[in-house]
Amino acid sequence: MRFSTIPGLPEVKSLLLRSARSGHVAHAQLFAGVDGGAALALALAYATYLTCDAPAETDACGACPACSKMARLVHPDLHFLLPLAESKLDDEERNARLVLFRAFFLENPYPTYTDWMAELKAENKQGIISREAANQLPMRAAMAPFEAPQKFFVIWLPETLHPTAANALLKLLEEPPRQTIFLLVSHNPGALLPTILSRTQRVSVRAHTEPELTDHLETAYGVAPAAALATAQLADGSLHAALALRGEVGSELFDFLVDWLRLCWGGNWLELLDKRSEAFQKMGREGQKHLLRYGLGVVRKVLLTGLYPALVPALPPSEADTVRKMSRLITPQNADAIVKALTDAHYHVERNANPKLVFFDTSLTLFPLLRM
Repeated sequence: MRFSTIPGLPEVKSLLLRSARSGHVAHAQLFAGVDGGAALALALAYATYLTCDAPAETDACGACPACSKMARLVHPDLHFLLPLAESKLDDEERNARLVLFRAFFLENPYPTYTDWMAELKAENKQGIISREAANQLPMRAAMAPFEAPQKFFVIWLPETLHPTAANALLKLLEEPPRQTIFLLVSHNPGALLPTILSRTQRVSVRAHTEPELTDHLETAYGVAPAAALATAQLADGSLHAALALRGEVGSELFDFLVDWLRLCWGGNWLELLDKRSEAFQKMGREGQKHLLRYGLGVVRKVLLTGLYPALVPALPPSEADTVRKMSRLITPQNADAIVKALTDAHYHVERNANPKLVFFDTSLTLFPLLRM
């Protein structure tokens, strides 16, 4: 991972590069960002730059042996501490999870906690960084680096640390081993021990802006400008969501959503229970989540159309007329409740609820709201 592969965030990259070039590298840094954002990618790009054999002014070279190993996450001085669904694992099992994480991250370098739990097939289990894993930290941290000037411990989601594991980490941060850098990547820094927060240098990684997401989708993935803008608006600053939604935001999704709302308004229960719920199920979990996120974006556009048309983002001609008509149904009186219904549906889909039941239950909720 290199800085140049991460879109936007020039101020964060500049901050990290200045600290690296000046030699003022804090032994413990907390990359605080949103779920599905670039915090983990930036932490790894920072470690790559510090490890690179021939770094340029603005990025690692990307060609030396160190960069090659860091790009594959196999550098011997790069260590990970990750939330896992099982607490008691032997070394072989823990290494297998690490191999799985490497493949998981390389496929999508802007991961979410939920997707990692799904990758682990955790079902309803909560991910945790166990005390058994933390017990190995002091021994590993005491070892000298193998190849790089320093070794790195990347702790993804330290808010999932078992209390005993958190105390073990705190001891290391209080008396840091030589040539060791701890990079904590958190989506919820407020859940960390205050004593851990006080011993880390915070690097705030903001969400991406709509222009940054739009430009990345256009230049890196060839998404058409109108579709890139629509996707960026729906992603709400999440790079993970923007990449997951690319190619999904289009007329088919819009048509499905509009037909669904029309059937809800008309109370056409047989159609909703039979054909539409079946079609919703066939979308798969990610497709269902995309539709519901897309629906939230459309509700926002419809509400703005009825209140402040000048603030509505550019709409494709095929959608503009329908959105104007829908503004008579979605108003300030029912918009909050409709948003809650779609958000609740997204929550249940994300947690593997039966999609047909979620779809039909949401339809029942929307029926009286749309007829207010």
